[in-house]
Order: sequence, then C-alpha cells, then structure tokens
Amino acid sequence: MPIPDFQTLMRPLLVAMQDGQDHPIKQVRAQLAAEFNLSDDELAELLPSGRAKTFSNRVGWATTYLYRTGLLERPKRSVYRITERGRDVLKSNPIRIDLKVLAQFPELKQFQEAKGDTSDAPAAAAAPTTDALDEQTPEERVESAYRELRAALSAEVLERVSEQTPEFFEQLVLDVLTAIGYGGTREGAAQRLGKSGDGGVDGVIREDRLGLDQIYVQAKRWRDVVGRPEIQKFFGALHGQRATKGVFITTSGFSKEAIEYADNVTPRVILVDGKELAELMIDHDVGVSVARTFRLKRLDLDYFASDDADGAAAGD
Repeated sequence: MPIPDFQTLMRPLLVAMQDGQDHPIKQVRAQLAAEFNLSDDELAELLPSGRAKTFSNRVGWATTYLYRTGLLERPKRSVYRITERGRDVLKSNPIRIDLKVLAQFPELKQFQEAKGDTSDAPAAAAAPTTDALDEQTPEERVESAYRELRAALSAEVLERVSEQTPEFFEQLVLDVLTAIGYGGTREGAAQRLGKSGDGGVDGVIREDRLGLDQIYVQAKRWRDVVGRPEIQKFFGALHGQRATKGVFITTSGFSKEAIEYADNVTPRVILVDGKELAELMIDHDVGVSVARTFRLKRLDLDYFASDDADGAAAGD
C-alpha cells in the first residue's frame, strides 16, 4: 500500500502510546510499519533529496506535531509518552487526527510561526493546512515549507540548548556573538568568566586588541521569565566595570518591566530571549549545519529581449 502521509499517521501513533508507558520512537515506527503492511521496498524509499527515508521522515513529523501541541511528552531523547490531552483528543476523534484537529490548540500556531517574537512587527504567516496548499503557487508552497522547517529547527535548537549545562550555555552565547561579528576574527577575543566572573558577568568580548572597547555578557539558562531585578543586577555589574555595552541572553523570555528598564538605562543593555537566540544560531551556523541547498531559478527575460525596437510583437 502507499506510504501514509504524516497526518494519517497521527492517530495510529497516539493509539500505539495510549497505555501511558514510555515508548522509544524506533519501536513505535516499527509497529506502525507493520500496521500499514509496508514492504521492505516502501520502508527503504527515500525522499527526493535522497537524505532521509520517506516513512521515517513522516513518522518524525507526526511525532513532532503531536509533541509540540501537547498530545505527547518527551521524558528523554527519542522516547515519548501520551499526555492527558492526548488521551482526550484520542477519545473525541475516533477516526482521524490531523492538523485541523490540532488547530484547536494555540501551540500549533506558535509552533508554525517562522518567528515567534513579541515585537510590534507582524508575525510571519503560519504554515498552511492541506486545503490551503491547493490555493498556493509553487513558489508560495516552497516558502511555506521553508518557514515550517525553520520553525521546527528553531524549536528543536532551543530545546537542546535548554538541556545543556550552564557552563555550556555561557560558551554557546559567546560563540553566537563572535559568529555575528563581535570581536572580529581575533583569537581570544571572547572569554568565558564562569564562576570566577567579575561582578556578576559571565563573559566578555574585547572588540579591539587593547581591550579598550568591551561587551559584557550575562547568560541565563532559565525556563522562568527573567524579571527586572535580574536586569538591575546586571546593570550594576556593568556600572562597576565602567562598561558601555552589555548583552543579557536567556533561554526563556523577559518580563515587560525588564524590557522597559533595559530600554531606559545607560550603559545600554541589549536583551536576547530564547526564540531570538535560536534564530541567531540558525542564521550564523552555530550548532546547526546545512542539510541541502536549493537554487530556485527563473527565466531571464533580458536575455530573450529583442534588440529590434519594432520587434516587440516577435515574442508576444
């Protein structure tokens, strides 16, 4: 039989986990393959890119959507179990679970957004459902797919970062800032201070060889929102260093009071939340690598333009 699409796999995948136990995704994938009677050739079928197996990729996307919308939880890497929400959805949808069903949960829209920032700029359009795809041009479908893939990568990057040690996170933050271009190309421009940090500062980037211009860094691997008191402490550390620049980066977010305070203090303090950090990591290749490059080409009308002033009708 044809390999089922990822939405068709959602309900069977939940059913496979309805006992509430921990299930390695590898075992669930094998169970689904048997349930759909997939042949060895079908299981070996590759995506057009040739870099992943079609069935495994579709199971992965089904799992990702169920996890991101709270129907599954992940107690450890590559292991999942059903949640109370997952049981409720399973009971209320006896035939099919797909993106239309998951659309009732705000987490779906949050996950599908290419950038989940809280700035005044309008958020990027969410990835379309199956019905909406029929109304899009091929170029629009490519762009929608790109945004969806990037959103998934961003969420995965942030989750992996949050699982690391504070020491790892401090170094990661410095790696991101140097990748952006702070400190130039000099070795040793960025220094992690760690527990020996001077006055509550986790790291420093020297933008010139003599260290006359420095950026002080605070890195917080937190899940809770960072409030104004933490920004005030960092401001105090900057003032003690007679610094003119500071960057406060967290895996979580900032309260409204913290943002307002940072906007009105001197020295200037730049705040970077978890979502923006993940975007910066992707943009500057920190912790990610290029899987494949596509070059989308279009017709060069200038090449085919007629040199004859009266030849406009020749190609019309």
